[in-house]
Amino acid sequence: MTLSSAVLYNVCMSTKLAYKSNRNVYYSCKYHVVWCPKYRRKVLVETVAQRLEQIIREVCQEHEAEVLRLDVQPDHIHLLVECDPQFGIHRLVRLIKGRSSRFLRQEFPRLKTRLPTLWTNSYFVSTVGGAPLSVIKQYIENQKHV
Repeated sequence: MTLSSAVLYNVCMSTKLAYKSNRNVYYSCKYHVVWCPKYRRKVLVETVAQRLEQIIREVCQEHEAEVLRLDVQPDHIHLLVECDPQFGIHRLVRLIKGRSSRFLRQEFPRLKTRLPTLWTNSYFVSTVGGAPLSVIKQYIENQKHV
């Protein structure tokens, strides 16, 4: 064992990873997801932001995904979530964006007048530790013109 692999081994052994399981898979899949409203409009404020957070947590709970961290900014959302790999992060994000768009536009009619749709079609996703902050910031900046 080389020095670097020995150090890595010790770090891995000293870090307690909590694995989850379904009927046939043990997993620890944590994802950092970022998405923005259409045109990066700053519409996620006050009661809209509070309701959005509630909707995100409800969808994740229904699909047995654990919200580790949630940060709603006026023009984007950061979500750190643990999700069953067989269910798929793509399905979870689609469900969150779909339900939140429908409910928020029903409950806050001003969102209908300001935006043709609430969310952009795209989102950023990375496994935890995979993407440097600069990549995430670049994604968020690029959403201004979408």
